[in-house]
Amino acid sequence: MNRILALLCSPRPDGVSDNLARLFAEGAVEAGAGVRLEPLRRYAIAPCIGCGACSRPPHNCVLAKNGDQAEELFSLLQAAPLVLLAAPVYFYALPARFKAFIDRGQRFWAARSQADAAKGGESLLPPKPVLAALAAGRPRGGQLFNGALLTLKYFLAPQNARIQDTRLLRGLDKPEDLWARPAVCDALRAWGRHWGERVTARAKDGRVE
Repeated sequence: MNRILALLCSPRPDGVSDNLARLFAEGAVEAGAGVRLEPLRRYAIAPCIGCGACSRPPHNCVLAKNGDQAEELFSLLQAAPLVLLAAPVYFYALPARFKAFIDRGQRFWAARSQADAAKGGESLLPPKPVLAALAAGRPRGGQLFNGALLTLKYFLAPQNARIQDTRLLRGLDKPEDLWARPAVCDALRAWGRHWGERVTARAKDGRVE
């Protein structure tokens, strides 16, 4: 995939975080980049059952069958030159379906741990730049985004992915709250243009820095 992947991680269609991603996408497209907006809520993802099967080679998940689509999503993440994760914050954390998908990343942690022991930390996957756009209805709280960001950091690390930039927006309970802040909307489009330019500039050698 040569398009930016914007993963819409809210259970609510057309909610605040969906619109954050759309504004980013508008800017990226203006810069000449392709963007795929992919709603996580459309995917069937069974939650991890903690069975430990993925701790053994070949580190496959026993749930990856019978219509489960977690592996399909992981493939999209790995193929994209840049990933945007757009999500609301619920009780200082991430929504349930997104957390279920995150927990299914345990197999990458197991494989990475074995690779670290065998090869001195060499990753099995190419580096992946990731952006995070998080929205909270709560207008204040010094640690409002900390839990979500830590979860994302350690979800991404075994996949050789790292958050390179964030937009952390509070006081946005419904889309109308976002539209009432035109400067924020413009800034999100500008953010998309910036990263769209970087993706298109690096398209020939396959890197985004």
